[in-house]
Parts: sequence; structure tokens; C-alpha cells
Amino acid sequence: MSRLKKEIQSNMSGLRDNGKELTARFCFSPEFIGFQGHFPDKPILPGVCKIQAILCMLEETTRKTPQLKEIVSAKFFTPVTCNEEIICTVRRVSENSEEIRVSALITNKDKKIAEIQLKVIFKG
Repeated sequence: MSRLKKEIQSNMSGLRDNGKELTARFCFSPEFIGFQGHFPDKPILPGVCKIQAILCMLEETTRKTPQLKEIVSAKFFTPVTCNEEIICTVRRVSENSEEIRVSALITNKDKKIAEIQLKVIFKG
């Protein structure tokens, strides 16, 4: 398992599954690996970390390893920096025997941070 994935998982809290959607909170310290080099004087959480957070949520609730098949859309509205709590809400849009499509909304208080849609397949 990659170091980035492990660190994202360790920063996830309050994961809930109400049967329709998943919700979890994430908060990353200044030492978080995702901030290294992005940017030295003003760290910003990279989009790839937000996508990996969605995959971590899916893995935790399904107990299967998700594999990203396609980024259908990714819209980033507001940057996230150190020690800012974000809330990620994920819902399944569609699924078939081969893949699922999920839609995620990432927020911070009342601010919309990102909207992301992914196609995912599961291993194991």
C-alpha cells in the first residue's frame, strides 16, 4: 500500500454509510506527504489526494480494493490547506457487474471545495 494512501486513511474520521451515501471527514497536518512540494510557502491539497480519499472511503466500506477506471469529471472550486477539515460525501450514481460510477461532493463548512465523478472497478 502506498504511503500516500496510508496517510490519507489515517486522516479519515467519522466514516458513515447510511445506505445511500458515504460521509467522512479528513484533516491533514502540515507534515502530510501530499503537501510536499505543492507548494513550499503555501501548501495546497492536490486533487489526486481528494480522489484517493474517495477511493479510501469505498475500500473501507466495501472491504474490496477499488481501482480507478476513469475520472469522469473533476471540478475544484476552493483550495484546501493544512489543518482545514473537509467533508467528503460520496453516492453511487450507477453500477453494473463491471464497474460503479460515484459522485462526490467535498465541502468545508459552507464552502464547496470540489465535485468529482469517478468510474471504479473492484479487485477481490
